[in-house]
Amino acid sequence: MTETEYGRGRQLLRVRGRGIAWVPSLLLLVGIVLVDLNTTERFRIISWIVLVPGTAAAICGVWTTGAFAVLAVVTYFAVDSAWPGEYRAGLGDFVLVGLGGILAVLAAAVRERKERQTLHIMRIAETTRRTVLRPLPPCWAGLEHAGVYLAADVEARVGGDFYDIQPGPHGTRVLVGDVQGKGLGAVEAAAALLGTFREAGYHEEDLATVAERLEVRMLRHRMHCTALGRDDGDRFATAVLIGFRADCPDVVETVNFGHEAPLAVGPRGVRELPSGDGLPLGLGELAGAPPPVHRVPLAADETLLLVTDGVTEARDRDGAFYAPAPDVARAVAAEPGLCTEPLSLVRRVRDGVLRHSGGRLGDDTTVFAVRRLAQEAGAGAEEPAGAGGDEGAEPGGPRS
Repeated sequence: MTETEYGRGRQLLRVRGRGIAWVPSLLLLVGIVLVDLNTTERFRIISWIVLVPGTAAAICGVWTTGAFAVLAVVTYFAVDSAWPGEYRAGLGDFVLVGLGGILAVLAAAVRERKERQTLHIMRIAETTRRTVLRPLPPCWAGLEHAGVYLAADVEARVGGDFYDIQPGPHGTRVLVGDVQGKGLGAVEAAAALLGTFREAGYHEEDLATVAERLEVRMLRHRMHCTALGRDDGDRFATAVLIGFRADCPDVVETVNFGHEAPLAVGPRGVRELPSGDGLPLGLGELAGAPPPVHRVPLAADETLLLVTDGVTEARDRDGAFYAPAPDVARAVAAEPGLCTEPLSLVRRVRDGVLRHSGGRLGDDTTVFAVRRLAQEAGAGAEEPAGAGGDEGAEPGGPRS
């Protein structure tokens, strides 16, 4: 990492695109010199100039820190020499300033090395996030959508929440879910489920078959983890699987694996779709039968809102849970047209969760909204190559 790249990474130390990380150290040096020259011999502080390269080491690059180390030594010699011999700080402080400059340069080098390692880890995390939560075009396969993902672990930037859209010859399928637990094990399970969804969602004609494939994939993943001796062999995932068929524009098919019930949001209000009557993925063998496929009417002006338990379990200072349905209903009553748009709806819920919890997220939080386009051109089209999206509460863009 060059000093220029480092400066660009520290936005707080830039003004109009120019790096100003060197300014605090320069001001400190000038201040020490002025105080030393304008006070009596009883208050000599020129040796404090050792703080200048030390300050630079914390916020500047190696070369800038080295320049301040040399400048500190030269300034010390010049200012100390301006005093009569009996009042000079002497060789001892001169050695102190020189040694302090050398240590400051070494500290800056170590700091930059650690920062390069951190940036590398962040790039890996970003790549992992884009693999699990791939960017999606805002209008794709006959659907308009928006999503936001907020990781409880800000540094990790990715967790067990997942969502995706898969177009295919049998319609467009949507999957939103939450893997139990946190950490890399949850990310690995989410990636396994999404991989199966992208294949089965494209090839399988019946939504029930896609659901069965997801259940089998979760069981296989658990068996693999158990064989490796890992302690996440009992992991499960809640999920909602939705099918938009091109031949039924006013109906959607849903399969709920113990997940939060989707909300249909329209100008006439908010209604709840069938709740989680099935067991989570990975626990289906306890029920003896897969969860049923529900066919639910969905008007052309209604948007489906799906959230993970990070939303519904967000607490305020008094321990009260956040309730998205009443909050969204109030927004729809105030602005029926605007608040049913996926982007506006996602932003509303995201802001509501952060406001309710005071920004303290106890779990990964996902908000996803999707609705049919007025003209469903390309609903069964192949995936476009090179599809991308923006981050944040934007169409199709996850955020950490």
